[in-house]
Amino acid sequence: MEYRILKSVLLLCLSVFSSAAFSNDGEFPNRELYPEVPYISIQDLHKQKDNTEIVDVRSAYEYDTLRIKGARNIPLNSSDFIERVKTLRTTSNKPIVFYCNGKTCKKSYKATRKALKAQIQDVIVYDAGIFDWAKQYPNDSELLGKSPIKPEQLISSAQFKAHLLEHNDFIKKASNNSIILDIRDPTQRDGLFIFNGSEIPIPMDNAKMQKYIDMAKNENRTLMIYDAVGKQVRWLQYYLEDQNLKSYYFMEGGAKSFFDELLSNYQ
Repeated sequence: MEYRILKSVLLLCLSVFSSAAFSNDGEFPNRELYPEVPYISIQDLHKQKDNTEIVDVRSAYEYDTLRIKGARNIPLNSSDFIERVKTLRTTSNKPIVFYCNGKTCKKSYKATRKALKAQIQDVIVYDAGIFDWAKQYPNDSELLGKSPIKPEQLISSAQFKAHLLEHNDFIKKASNNSIILDIRDPTQRDGLFIFNGSEIPIPMDNAKMQKYIDMAKNENRTLMIYDAVGKQVRWLQYYLEDQNLKSYYFMEGGAKSFFDELLSNYQ
């Protein structure tokens, strides 16, 4: 009985949100791109969080860094995504709410659409994303496994950009007094390295990276880190800041920015 009432309330909320989809002045651009996908506001999800199954569809590393408290992780790019969502549905009759990073992130919409096509019932997208949630509901958020969080712990765009270097400047700054880490996935490297193999290939794993963080601090060296396209380093920054590392830089645009320029010079 309680579930039917909750479901009715959710459907009512969703119908209101759907009718107002085009009055958001572009704040939620994916609502127009995915008109068949129902969505829920940040306020209503918070009210109903104990009566929903909240699923984070980002990578495991993003989830481990910052997440909605109590959410489970089913990455959209996992090969068994639908099977895992179906398993969740067989163990719970609560509405399943998918979320990702923010208002322009499409992963949560793609996840909901994929679930709908697989005929999984009562799936919804929460599209304001983790950052809005963490700012508004710090007591219901986890950062590096700790809760509650402090909103000032969230890294601003300015703080992130302060550690970004354009690829030519990044290469110039890399020296004998630096430790260069290549955190690309092995499938993204394809045998291509920027520093002729003098960089250290390492996965996005805080425990494995700790050795080099300690080395940089103890030997007063700078960590120079690059990923594939410049997006994953923003999550690594939370751990570097938590470890009180002062001297570190990321390559803006990742390895792609370097190789794109290299290719353009030969065209």
